Amino acid sequence: MKYSLGAVLYYWPKAEIERFYQAATQSEADIIYLGETVCSKRREMKVADWLDVAKQVAQSGKQVVISTLALLQAPSELNELRRYVENGDFLIEANDLGTVNMAAERKLPFVAGHALNCYNAVTLRLLHKQGMMRWCMPVELSHDWLKNVMAQCEDLGIRNKFEVEVLSYGHLPLAYSARCFTARSEDLPKDQCETCCIKYPQGRRVLSQENQQVFVLNGIQTQSGYCYNLGNNQLEMQGLVDIVRLSPESMDTLSVLSQFRANERGTQPLTLENRADCNGYWQRVAGLELVQ
Repeated sequence: MKYSLGAVLYYWPKAEIERFYQAATQSEADIIYLGETVCSKRREMKVADWLDVAKQVAQSGKQVVISTLALLQAPSELNELRRYVENGDFLIEANDLGTVNMAAERKLPFVAGHALNCYNAVTLRLLHKQGMMRWCMPVELSHDWLKNVMAQCEDLGIRNKFEVEVLSYGHLPLAYSARCFTARSEDLPKDQCETCCIKYPQGRRVLSQENQQVFVLNGIQTQSGYCYNLGNNQLEMQGLVDIVRLSPESMDTLSVLSQFRANERGTQPLTLENRADCNGYWQRVAGLELVQ
């Protein structure tokens, strides 16, 4: 299997982003995604900055993919999206059907990101016809579901036409909204948010009355409260999953990537903790559950 680092979902200062990707070039990742996927107001990194970082990462021999916004809300965002799609050097991860259409019109290959609502083989066939060469499964789906849909793809004759990627580590993006939850929590309107999410480099925790961390707020994105971790489920992925994706939480994610690689055959299991880690969706149970 190959391993990838997903785009950083949080709002980090430009220096921190550059430091992370410099370290990522020395990591065990085969594929590195980068770009802003959550909010266009996060302007520490502009289009030219992301493309510069992409070129630097590509020089290390890693495959680079430019990730795009999951929720487009303004004409200015479409203009930036066009610049990413037409960058001329790097593959695009489409997290919105508008991006899929833009890439298809230009006959450009693309990665179908986990933000796309793609739940069956017929949809995968349609996306493949439009240029999809890799598909990252929606985060809430299970191992059993993936086996079933791949069997359907086999029947349709497209099983080996694209790569299959599974987000296997990180706080899962569960929902997107036109409202900004982080700004609201700071009693700020979205239009004058002061990009306050930069104060929360791993999102803002949401606790229940029982003091359970049920969600993490990250701008317009609602994430899982616990960290998803399929590091001990990789044997089940053999022959089914081509790429294991880790979503960066901090610089420590690079060490977690090494642990994933070491345990690819199940010989060096990771230590997981209840009320901190989860793998419920993969196991087809409640998302916050941890099945050891």
